[in-house]
Amino acid sequence: MELPSSSAAMETDASVPPSSDATTLAAPPKPLFQALKPHEMSDGKVQFRKVPVPPHRFAPLKRNWMEIYTPIYEQMKVDIRMNLKARRVELKTRQDTPDVSHLQKCADFVHAFMLGFDLCDALALLRLDDLYVDSFEIKDVKTLRGEHLSRAIGRLSGKGGKTKFAIENSTRTRIVIADTKIHILGSFVNIKVARDSLCSLILGSPAGKVYSKLRAVSARIAERF
Repeated sequence: MELPSSSAAMETDASVPPSSDATTLAAPPKPLFQALKPHEMSDGKVQFRKVPVPPHRFAPLKRNWMEIYTPIYEQMKVDIRMNLKARRVELKTRQDTPDVSHLQKCADFVHAFMLGFDLCDALALLRLDDLYVDSFEIKDVKTLRGEHLSRAIGRLSGKGGKTKFAIENSTRTRIVIADTKIHILGSFVNIKVARDSLCSLILGSPAGKVYSKLRAVSARIAERF
């Protein structure tokens, strides 16, 4: 019996495909990049926000300045100062501001306080992400003048603020009625429910009818969420 030559044996070895372990290469590790700081996102430029101060809110701002200054400067890491000449609050990012959205949150917080919301209610804008402030005027819903306008404002508030408090508690919002302007603080869905109730009162619906509709809508929202 004739043995195969060495060259034939080499050809046989070469025809066998190499094992899969030899060809499998370890995947390179994923790069890990640190989050950009606000000053790095804007090419080193400092970002500003300016909130005007109405004349009637100057005294409350002066009285509550430390309660406004402390959470903005120490917790949100944003610089704040009061420009007495221009009568506005100025906000500025710092090198150690952890998130670029903190500047806008602080501006919304100060703006809500200027609109007339309580300090503890406006502070929720710094703590939660899905809170907004919606503003509209009575004339946007219906053009009213004289005593008709006064009665509409009275219907919105109710006796001793009863109607306003009932809408606030059932929709989990906060409402400020400043003359003919109305400001609502809350989540998007709750603001819509509160605004619909206020619009019904402006158009002349009796408070009892609005209450019953509000109870039905609030129960439906509670079931959904």
